[in-house]
Amino acid sequence: MKKTITTTLSILAVVAVSSTFIFSASHDTAKADTPVEENLISPHLHAIPSKINFAGEETPLHIPDVKERFEREMIVNTNLHGSTLLTIKRAGRYFPIIEPILAKNGIPDDFKYLCVIESALSNAVSPAGASGFWQFMKGTAKDYGLVVDETIDERYDLIKATEAACNYLNDAKAKFGSWTLVAASYNRGMAGINRALDNQYVDNYYDLFLNQETSRYVFRMLALKEIMSNADKYGFAVPVNLTYKNIKTKKVAVDYDIADLPLFAKEQGVNYKLLKLHNPWLVSSSFKPKGQTYYMEIPIQ
Repeated sequence: MKKTITTTLSILAVVAVSSTFIFSASHDTAKADTPVEENLISPHLHAIPSKINFAGEETPLHIPDVKERFEREMIVNTNLHGSTLLTIKRAGRYFPIIEPILAKNGIPDDFKYLCVIESALSNAVSPAGASGFWQFMKGTAKDYGLVVDETIDERYDLIKATEAACNYLNDAKAKFGSWTLVAASYNRGMAGINRALDNQYVDNYYDLFLNQETSRYVFRMLALKEIMSNADKYGFAVPVNLTYKNIKTKKVAVDYDIADLPLFAKEQGVNYKLLKLHNPWLVSSSFKPKGQTYYMEIPIQ
């Protein structure tokens, strides 16, 4: 008798557990099938555009991993509020310098966003030693005609560094034929991208399996392009009058050695800080032009 009761109770327990599991599973399924109300969606999540392109080359967002990689960079950069706002404010000062140089050299305007992701529009220095807005390594800078020595580092001269970057980008375009691959090569190097294309038997960036940094590289540009071009939509509205502006300067031609730049600055009616801010390519307290003429920017405001 006891054995019969025990068996009956065991069966009832199994049935109860099974019923609970079935109810729970169906309840979860019902929740999954129920549309989420719009007011319950995270305010930090924005719908990504259905189409986007880099330099006129359409991004194949119909490929699932491509869409997810783009969405990742959109989520990251729409939630980096401080740095994204600062970049938008800096763009008011630096895009008017960069854009005409790109246009003059036949480089698509979208490449200004390469400069954005490389340095956030600042004279940054990477742990590997890449420097300036365009993050040139010392050897590559010299290969493209920039002076890098004990008193001068033209990687920090925005105009000259942008010209050098354009030369690199045009060389890469002649090699790859695709602006998207050109952009990726700025991170991985032309040889690295060419090797990956050959080894994987593909001919475009979106079909390549790459290291994480290069895999994210173009998508970071696409995300910043979308956000900065539609700042209001993503909560980064910055009135034009609140963006940073260029300060008026005069150019002073210098072709002679200067042993004391702080004293030189004082003679020009400014202090050493202002001289350095407007001429960041001066990397020492002295100056040795080595027979060349340089033009120093002296603020007049």
